[in-house]
Formats: sequence, structure tokens, C-alpha cells
Amino acid sequence: MKGKSKQMGYPIHIVDVFTDRALAGNQLAVVLDAGDIAPDVMQRVAREMNFSETTFVMAPTQPGNAARVRIFTPGTELPFAGHPTIGTAWVLATQGLVPGGALEFTLEERVGPVAVRGERGPNGFTFWMTHPPLVFGEVIADRKRIAAGLGLDETYLAADVPLQVATTGLDFLYVALRDARAVDTAVSDKTRLREAFAGRKSLPVFLFASDGANRLYSRLFAPDANGIDEDPATGSASGPLGAFAVKYGLVPRSQRVSITSEQGTKMGRQSIIHIRLEYGADKDIPTKIEVGGAVMPVVTGTLVGADR
Repeated sequence: MKGKSKQMGYPIHIVDVFTDRALAGNQLAVVLDAGDIAPDVMQRVAREMNFSETTFVMAPTQPGNAARVRIFTPGTELPFAGHPTIGTAWVLATQGLVPGGALEFTLEERVGPVAVRGERGPNGFTFWMTHPPLVFGEVIADRKRIAAGLGLDETYLAADVPLQVATTGLDFLYVALRDARAVDTAVSDKTRLREAFAGRKSLPVFLFASDGANRLYSRLFAPDANGIDEDPATGSASGPLGAFAVKYGLVPRSQRVSITSEQGTKMGRQSIIHIRLEYGADKDIPTKIEVGGAVMPVVTGTLVGADR
């Protein structure tokens, strides 16, 4: 990354991710040339931006990688996240900051190296990221308690689909509901969700329903886990979501599966997230998970005061 005078501040780009129109999708602030910003100041900047995530881009530690990226919510640092990865990759590519102008490159995140690739289309670039390996975790048996935490009766839950944790770097509890109306009926409430987890650590809850052929309608609540009442688009949760939907028969199995997840619509920030899965001998764990979407620029400017 190019150096700069501290008086000049730091280049910052605000983009909307998982949308092909501005002022929709999920907002992201990307701070460039951020290698000399202290971590506690990064956290304060993320709190100032008050988006679900802000990224800070630094020189890579390994030759051949495009950049090192740190990701902060307003309350904490994350090892990995989807829309920050895709939005940051788009900014680097469109600002000419990827060596050789490559559209396939690797970002260094706390979870490890994350591969990204861009595809040119009539409306610009769509960027895709490859998820780390998938792990299915605990099944939560108390369906009534979790439903109550979402402000729902247990009958709103999809029959014969367990409530299960899954992760490719961040843990999410996946809750399948019977239809899109049930998804929109749910309410994000910090106190109720804390009670729903019965004294254990709260997890972000990803609730969704089948909404047509290979199409899902989704919302993400994390008021206690990450300080996010509702996230307009959650790329890190969408990869496991696709595998979860296939595992439990909500999307037909195939060697290659393409799924569209619509998220954020209830909160007025419709996001369209594309999920691609490839399967081998194991019918439940994909050999490859990709999540992608469009990105729209909103603001370009200079962050000042981050060195104080």
C-alpha cells in the first residue's frame, strides 16, 4: 500500500455490498493504508462508522497475497466475515490496488487466507469469496425456547428441520421457519435472545425459509452476540446456510448447487446473495463453498483523526 502523510489522513470508501443499486444491501466502510492505525483506534473508528462492519487494509505479510485485512463491528473484531471480504476485494480491484490487476487473489484475515475472485458483467464486477471448511455443530433441542427468543410460537418453525449450529469461521445458529411470512414476523430482542440461550453464550441467529426453487428468504439477528440487532446481508453465514438447506432437504441435492438468498428486505435494505456449492463423496459437507454478489460505491473520502 502507498504511504501517506498523517496530515492527509486515510483513504476511505463506503460501499453497499450484495446489491446492484446504491443505498441498498449491506453498508461497509473500507479504510486503506491502515497499517499504522492502532487496533484500539480501529475499534473506535468502527464504532464511529456504526455499520455492521468496517475493514482496515494493510500490506500483506506473505508474498503473493493482495492485502491483510482486519474486520471490526462497532463492538468487537471478527476473524472472518462475508460482506466485508467481498466489499474490500471490490474496492482493491476497482482502485487498482491488486498487483497486476488480477481478479483472483488472496486476502489475509484472522481466520487465515481467504481466496476471492471477480467476474466482469454488464453492470461491473461481481465478487466471490471461497469459504473455509464447513463444520456442522450442536443441535439445540429446546425448540420452544429458541422460538420464544425470536418472538414466535414453536409452530412457526419448519417441521422436521433441527436447530443447528454451523460454521466456516464464525458460529451461527440456523433456524428454518415454515414460510417467508414467519421470517418477517420474528423480532430481534436482546433480552429475549439472551434468555433463549439459557445462560450459555448467545450466538447470532440466522432464520430463513424456502421461498421458491433454490431460493431462500433470510434474516440475521445478533443483538447480544455482536451488538447487531439485524444484519442486512451476512456472507459468512450464507455459505453454511446453503449447505444446511441442502442437508435438510430444503434445496435439492446435486453435485453442483446454486442458491439465491434474499436478506435485509424487512429492514428496507434488500440484499441478494448468491451461493454456489460443490459436492463430492460426502453428501452433507461441500468440497467448495462460494458466496458472491454485486457491490455499489456510495462515498469516497478521507478519514482524519485516526492517528490521534
